[in-house]
Amino acid sequence: MALNLEQKKTIVAEVSDVASSALSAVAAEYRGLTVEEMTALRREARNNGVYLRVVKNSLARRAVEDTEFACMQEGMTGPLILAFSQEDPGAAARVIKDFAKEHKLLEVRMVSIGGKMLAPNEIDVLAKLPTYDQAISMLMALMKAPVEKLARTMNEVPGKLVRTVAAIKDAKEAA
Repeated sequence: MALNLEQKKTIVAEVSDVASSALSAVAAEYRGLTVEEMTALRREARNNGVYLRVVKNSLARRAVEDTEFACMQEGMTGPLILAFSQEDPGAAARVIKDFAKEHKLLEVRMVSIGGKMLAPNEIDVLAKLPTYDQAISMLMALMKAPVEKLARTMNEVPGKLVRTVAAIKDAKEAA
């Protein structure tokens, strides 16, 4: 179905808006996937806060032109599906990586974060980034560790004194 100029402008504006607020992006070739598989991929993306869209490459190039994903313009050839992480930098990479494990026809072509292109095989680096909640949990554990160690150390002093007095008492009773 051919798109008229207004429809093209709408698509470019929508994708550009999403790309300008996205944290990371993944482009994958979806050639050979069935409609049911694409629907399952879209459902998984929606559940994980990932914007997923199949866009004509010429429109996609225009959409990412003034965003940090402009580095992806050269590689936009062939049938690509664009995934933008909205809430968590690794969300799009996790969704695409997990789906590609089960469906070998989905091939990662480009990965971008922070205005830099990563090699397609480096999707694991992005997918392993902690979520916001995991990062906060790790930070809190890091902040809590010195306080816990201090409390254990201070609690050890009276405990050692009690054990020493008990040992002296046992030694005197045995004598």
